[in-house]
Order: sequence, then structure tokens, then C-alpha cells
Amino acid sequence: MSTSTIEGQSDGVTQCEHLLRAGNTNCAGCGMSLGLLWLGEALDGHMPLVVIPACCGIVTAGAFPTTSYSAPVAASTFASSPAVATGLSAVAEMNQEDNPVICWAGDGGTYDIGIATLSAAAERNENIIYICYDNEIYGNTGGQRSSATPEGVFTTTSPAGKSERKKDIMAIMAAHRIPYAATLSIAHRDDFLRKLRTARDKQGFRFLLIHSPCPTGWKSEPEESVELVRHAVDCGLFPLYEVHDGRRYRVTIRPDPPTPEAVDKYVSRQRRFRHGMLDTDKLIRQIEDQWRYLDVMAREFSADDAIR
Repeated sequence: MSTSTIEGQSDGVTQCEHLLRAGNTNCAGCGMSLGLLWLGEALDGHMPLVVIPACCGIVTAGAFPTTSYSAPVAASTFASSPAVATGLSAVAEMNQEDNPVICWAGDGGTYDIGIATLSAAAERNENIIYICYDNEIYGNTGGQRSSATPEGVFTTTSPAGKSERKKDIMAIMAAHRIPYAATLSIAHRDDFLRKLRTARDKQGFRFLLIHSPCPTGWKSEPEESVELVRHAVDCGLFPLYEVHDGRRYRVTIRPDPPTPEAVDKYVSRQRRFRHGMLDTDKLIRQIEDQWRYLDVMAREFSADDAIR
């Protein structure tokens, strides 16, 4: 359906309605909401087929027969969105339709409950765009810890603060040698849209990770959501980079070396970091270690050294 659009066409120009409609019940300051708006923009009018597992994203749709989405949405179980998307992609290919098939899932359905079907679809290189909006908790069920929750954060199931580091889902996906994987920040619009469009224009399995603030779970102010994730990038905690074919790493935004002051701008505005539970010096060492790894990968597998 190369001419399919979210809204239609007028005077030969594709008109793209926002994927997320006005009047939805999402929380103020929700990073997922802005991600959905920009996703619709990056699709340049083409109608996606969207699969959403149990998460805030499926609650967003609202009660039947109305919906806050302007595209067809299939609700899946927590663990099976990549499997459902695989079926939709196969049917679209059989019918010679080019509608992009997109999984839109939180970190619980990606890092934890859904990782088996995620890995299986990635290993088979299914023609799917998988987008994880990572709010670092099970936000829809009261704010329990996930393996995406950072060390030192307290949740309803880690009241003393989480003692384990956040899982590196990007390294896991790159190990599958998928065509494209990238991290995205809602504070960096141009980088965000470019990566969405890069994923849109490729075939095979593509994985995008959005750092998605959740004021309710992060115990932060809704009006500071974009600024918060900007600080996460600026202090080096959330690196912005992309990986082509599991081998070629490219850093797209390079911050200054981390400092206690830069880290404090991020963590001090979130009451989820309990006083005394966060070791800033340890966190800076972890950030530096992460960047040493990325720099090695980016040098060794630069864009000019593509495997032929």
C-alpha cells in the first residue's frame, strides 16, 4: 500500500495526522506521548500496523469503540508483541502491502517478559520495527522494578533501592546482528527523527530504544521531562548512538566527560533516587566505562569499514 496514509492525500501532498490523537488520557510529561507524535511524523503519512502489548501504550487507546490512535492497533499479551507483529508482517508481504509493522512496547515487555519473542524475531530478522519506550519501571501497574531500572532507584518492589545495574538491551540486540539498532532522546528532535526515518527505510528487524520519562514513576515534575532526558544525555548516562548490522557503531551525540555536577542535574530532580542510596563517584565510573566501550566499538567498526 505505497499510497496508504494515516489521514489521506490532498493536492498531491501526503497529509499525516498525528499517530496519537488529541484527547488521550496519558499523563502530563509522558515521554511516550511525545515519542508517538514524532513516530507519526517520521512515517511521512504511511499507515503503520501497530502491535502493543500490555503497557501504558495500550491503555492509551481507550475504551472500545473509540480510540486515541489514528492507525490500526493490535493488542497482544505481555510476552508476544514480536510474534504478533511477525504474523502481520507476513500477511502484509503476502498481500504486497508496504505498511510498516511496528511494535510499541515498554521496558517490562521488552527487557523482561517479552525478551524471548523479541530475541526470536530478531534472530529470524523479521521485517519489523520494534520500538521500546523505556521508562525504567513497570509504569502501568504501579511502578515495580524492571531489569531496565537503574541502580539506586527505589520502586514499589525495591523499596531500599535497586542494587543491580540496568540491563544493556542495546548490546543484546546488537549481538543478534540485526540491520539497525539505535538509541533516541526526546530532547534531541533532529537525531530522533533521523533515526526513525533510517529505521523506516531499512528492511529486516530494526530496534529503537527511547529514553522515556515517567513523572509518576520517576517522582519528577511533568514540565521538566524533556529537560531531564537532556541532562541524561549531557552527563553521558544515556548515550545516543546507532549500530548497523550489529557491527558498525556510530556515536551521534557526544557529551562532555561526566562530572558530579552534570550527574546531579539529572538525578537530583527525581525523588526515585533515595538520598544516600546513589554513589555518584561509582556512577561516573560506570558512565566512563560505558563510553570507553562505545569508543572502542566505534573506532573498530567505523562506517568506513563496513563488512562487505
